[in-house]
Amino acid sequence: MSLRPGPPGPEDFLDEEQRRALRSALEIADLTMDELWTRFFALGGSSDLLEVEGHVQGLMSLPPAEVNVLAHALNERLDELFTQHRVPYRPPLRASRASGPFAALLHLVDAAHAAPPDRLPELVAEAGTALGVKASVHVADHEQCRLWPLLPGGAAPPGSVPIDGSLPGRVFQTVRPLPSDAEGLLRLWLPLVDGHHRVGVLEVRVGTPAELYDPGLREECRWLAELVGSLITSMGQYGDALERPRRTRPRGPSAELLWQLLPPLTAGSGSFVLAGVLEPAYEAGGDAFDYSLSETTVSLAAFDAMGHGLPAAVLVAAAVSAYRTARRDGRDIHDQARAIDEVVAETFPGSAFVTGVLAELDVPSGRLRYVNAGHPAPHLLRGGKVVKSLAGGRRMPFGLGTGVLTVAEEALQPGDWLAVHTDGVTEARDAAGAWFGEERLVDLLTREVAGGQSPPETARRLMHAVLAHQEGLLQDDASVLLARWAPEPQGP
Repeated sequence: MSLRPGPPGPEDFLDEEQRRALRSALEIADLTMDELWTRFFALGGSSDLLEVEGHVQGLMSLPPAEVNVLAHALNERLDELFTQHRVPYRPPLRASRASGPFAALLHLVDAAHAAPPDRLPELVAEAGTALGVKASVHVADHEQCRLWPLLPGGAAPPGSVPIDGSLPGRVFQTVRPLPSDAEGLLRLWLPLVDGHHRVGVLEVRVGTPAELYDPGLREECRWLAELVGSLITSMGQYGDALERPRRTRPRGPSAELLWQLLPPLTAGSGSFVLAGVLEPAYEAGGDAFDYSLSETTVSLAAFDAMGHGLPAAVLVAAAVSAYRTARRDGRDIHDQARAIDEVVAETFPGSAFVTGVLAELDVPSGRLRYVNAGHPAPHLLRGGKVVKSLAGGRRMPFGLGTGVLTVAEEALQPGDWLAVHTDGVTEARDAAGAWFGEERLVDLLTREVAGGQSPPETARRLMHAVLAHQEGLLQDDASVLLARWAPEPQGP
């Protein structure tokens, strides 16, 4: 901001005209200066209360972008007041067609329904042009290490940016938009998500600083980003063009089988969020997980089949399919475990087995029921610390006989995390033969959860730490499934 020295010029008259409009609108809006500043700050304004009041009174000047945010705050309030006093129609009239940003988004949806997946980058660019910006898509590779551009016409990507240590990567990690004026370009980076599942980032280029901080334009770009994230996921199921940029090397048949079997890596429903990571991404064989979310119940499972390669992938695929079938039939954990036993024993006679954890959470109460079939014990985190291992519900691995089956219970408290991992995490060895170990696992979980990281970001960082411990070469499959239960506090 600045004081106003020197004789007035044309810009000063325009500024004073806008300032008079602000004062007039403030009187009509029936807002105190504190209330106006609160609305201004909520829309992204960064000036403090005294600076805003000084601008309105003509004692100092705010930057043009800040003044636009202030004007937007007042205009929103005027819209609220005058909308309340409009005479209603009976029945209410509907607009005959969409206009403005809604027209651009509807055109994108309509065009995507009839387009092959490789046309999506072009359609996104067209939607950006309709909004007055340049929009382009960057997707995360399967290792969640780098962001790769999707270019119209299948053009070769010019390069990628790392997720760790870059501003676009920060947007991917935090799922929050960030502006940038680096390299002489004015850009807004927004997260691309499908529900809670992180897909990549949307790059939006604008022409002026005022546009970069325009709350209305930011809102329109957020709508575009949310739509594009969903389209990438849905269109990627019937074509390969959106999948290829996410692969940094060829994928083995075992990994291909498992990745087609897995649900999205991240999902959420109200108070519950879970995230999983599976490594190695291109040669995986025996690890897998699955889940189901509803308003009242969350079911989840993690598996680790004996062996390696395609035979292990087929074995764990059978276990997941048996679990999924029993769960969808409405059978409880006890019967789900029996169903897995039967499929593994009958399809793979002999000594084949699968370890695993089955769990079911009653979302309203936090009551957790679980079974552990020869799997590493899950960890319970509370207040940012690992407070215990869930050692109950133990039985033989699936396929080696049912024996006595006990379903254990645990009462979760709001904010608790559940961490399920395979032995490929703790038994990862470095060049000197030292294990990654339980202590290192607990320390990393404690640090990331206490630091406020989300389940998907914590899972990503954990798996990268395991890979770094082995210098990028895993001797065994490793997977982790993290879940957080954080219900809203109930009123009196």
